[in-house]
Amino acid sequence: MDEAFLTVHNELDIGVAVYWMSERCYQCLYQQLGVVTAGQSPGQPSSVDFAVGTQHEITLQLNSSTDNQELCTVPFHFGEHGNYSLWVKNLNNSSMVNCSIVTDADPGNSYIPILVAFLIFAGLAVASAIGTTILGLDVVRAVLFRISGSMETERLINSELGSPGRPVSLAADNILPPPPSPSKRLRSLDTFRGISLVIMVFVNYGGGRYWFFRHESWNGLTVADLVFPWFVFIMGTSVALSINSLLRAGSTRCSLLRKIVWRSVQLFLIGVFIINPNYCQGPISFENLRIPGVLQRLAWSYLAVACLDLLVARGHLDILTTEAWWSPGLDILLYWPAWLCVLLLEIIWLCLTFLLPVPDCPTGYLGPGGIGDMGLYANCTGGAAGLIDRWLLGESHIYQNPSSRVIYATHMPYDPEGVLGSINSVLMAFLGLQAGKIILHYRDAHTSIMSRFLIWGLLLGVISAVLTKCSTDQGFIPVNKNLWSLSYVTTLACFAYVLLVLVYYTVDVKKWWSGAPFFYPGMNSILVYVGHEVFEEYFPFRWRMANTQSHAEHLTQNLVATSCWVFISYMLYRKKIFWKI
Repeated sequence: MDEAFLTVHNELDIGVAVYWMSERCYQCLYQQLGVVTAGQSPGQPSSVDFAVGTQHEITLQLNSSTDNQELCTVPFHFGEHGNYSLWVKNLNNSSMVNCSIVTDADPGNSYIPILVAFLIFAGLAVASAIGTTILGLDVVRAVLFRISGSMETERLINSELGSPGRPVSLAADNILPPPPSPSKRLRSLDTFRGISLVIMVFVNYGGGRYWFFRHESWNGLTVADLVFPWFVFIMGTSVALSINSLLRAGSTRCSLLRKIVWRSVQLFLIGVFIINPNYCQGPISFENLRIPGVLQRLAWSYLAVACLDLLVARGHLDILTTEAWWSPGLDILLYWPAWLCVLLLEIIWLCLTFLLPVPDCPTGYLGPGGIGDMGLYANCTGGAAGLIDRWLLGESHIYQNPSSRVIYATHMPYDPEGVLGSINSVLMAFLGLQAGKIILHYRDAHTSIMSRFLIWGLLLGVISAVLTKCSTDQGFIPVNKNLWSLSYVTTLACFAYVLLVLVYYTVDVKKWWSGAPFFYPGMNSILVYVGHEVFEEYFPFRWRMANTQSHAEHLTQNLVATSCWVFISYMLYRKKIFWKI
């Protein structure tokens, strides 16, 4: 999978060393693919077969095997399962070397399964929308009532699949319990959370083994890099609404603080002892227990942001004046102590990242190490972030197989959910908290809410453009999921605000969409996340495949597994079963 067959034919009278480098590898050393001996005689070249990657374009460099002098370079994007020949010969019997690639067998189109899957799910969505519309017609309702003569038809027609407007309790995250007093719940928040969670489950199951459904090796973004920050963002939004609702209901801040701490501890312990990825390496013990993780970072982000909001939150916002000139900034000015704390945390991140000395590495290094930066800093993966994790937690207690190994051939353990990056996850959750404050202050003023979401999205987008210089690798602070860099947070928060506008407008304002099917896993997010990790290896989430090198089979398996969790969450929703810790 993701490989092609390359035969190198050497007609030269000297041996040729073949090297390669991926276009996604920034300032990298070439890696040796193999050596082809000199041609046997004119017209009888020597040949060697190689397997080459097809995910990205690669550059082949051919050097003399005797003095390592460069003979030629050939950039080429190989197609999956294609057969190719690389001919190395002298041009017109001169000393000039010619290198050319010939396609012997055309590659297959590995993206057809994605197109088929998209058409199937799009067809199901269209059929569902048409069915819902037909069931909503008065004529159809009257006919069904006559046929059934019972209230069961009414229940069916007004079920959650077809009626997005039924009022339920105020939005509360899966971490805080629902408020005691009923009020309108924003389905868009659960839908947003569900979108993040469904994509997260899909990419964790393998994403059909497509490279863009895997985490980027170092700088840059793929689909897999979007969803976790969005989940953190919407958690912050729900925290704002939950705490406000509970304060309005009469809960004391001390009681809420105890619940916040206890739920953070539960999340952390579940992440460490139940879904620890080091179980894949054999029996777990304290010597190889990974301490950081996804739920651990969620626990820390929730604890920090919920405590900050508990410090400044106001239960009754309807008594605030809106006549002063500064009233349009109430959603920020009222909470300035929390903003000050977050800014101080960000200053700490900047100082540690760019000023902390790292032995044998440049100060402020943000690179992947390995063969990156021409191999000069092979042991410097992650710079200060990697150093802090190894110092505080120890090499055996952090992630052993970082995504940087794929392209940059790093050999140092590095944890993408490490200590230093957790500071920026707090910033991400706090930006989500700001979205919640906007909803609270402007309530049913949909235009004001959406305009402020777009303003925040634009502001964060501008900050990202400045930090990255609109490039992948050459900015001041590149977008990097492994580091959870500042530009990564501002970029993903920008996307989150824009996506939230779209979901809020279509689900809660216009009610064009009920939020299904994403709404259901969004209501049971902790259960779905923990469940998909614990039962990943069991049927029907995984089965023995006939061809493990087929994207189609992997994609089918991963889509079926993800769909199963959506269906499970729907059934749990119908049974009013929600797991809240």
